[in-house]
Amino acid sequence: MPRQHSPHAIRPLPRAFFNRDPRRVARELLGKVLVRPQDSSDLTARIVEVEAYLGEKDPAAHAFIGRTPRNSVLFGPPGHAYVYFIYGNYFCLNVSCEPEGLAGCVLFRALEPIHGIQQMARARGVEVPSPRDLPRLTSGPGRLSQAFGITRTRDNGADLTSRQSSLWIGDDGFPARVVRLTPRIGIKQAADRKLRYLLAGNPFVSGPKALRIHPPARPGKTLLHR
Repeated sequence: MPRQHSPHAIRPLPRAFFNRDPRRVARELLGKVLVRPQDSSDLTARIVEVEAYLGEKDPAAHAFIGRTPRNSVLFGPPGHAYVYFIYGNYFCLNVSCEPEGLAGCVLFRALEPIHGIQQMARARGVEVPSPRDLPRLTSGPGRLSQAFGITRTRDNGADLTSRQSSLWIGDDGFPARVVRLTPRIGIKQAADRKLRYLLAGNPFVSGPKALRIHPPARPGKTLLHR
């Protein structure tokens, strides 16, 4: 089972962390922790796979068409949740990046559960009888949103830098040792751009199984470079 951590040991990321190029934010979000505050015990999970989207200059980004009421969070202050609905079934979670007025963001593609596993399983409507079943909870953007109860009504615009928010992101000191960079997946526009960042060998990474397994590398080494 995943290593347990107390939510009180997790320090919220400052807004300045997100006030940068989405590629830098994406790389440094790996290993950080997504927190859903609860009355009894918070849900927490480690970020293991993300994708960077580069705003109005990126044909695959929602901001490519310019500012609209739907995507306005992307053009606002950095560090806020942008949630959208896809395929008529799933919500996807992003965080806004860049200074206010610019529209970069990072999409969360996979998490590794830390705390609240049974609650996540109930939210997903699945059973996890063994550790190898855990990726069914949070491997993929739709799954992780279901596990955390993320919806546009509940969380769009949430301040991900604040403990008082419906969702926030923090650092518990976990080292993201081996990072792999690949093209984004599940899109048609600009699909060849290497803007998908993942923790190599992590079983919770979504997509082809081959990307979840990789020979060991030196700590801190990035296997592919942009």
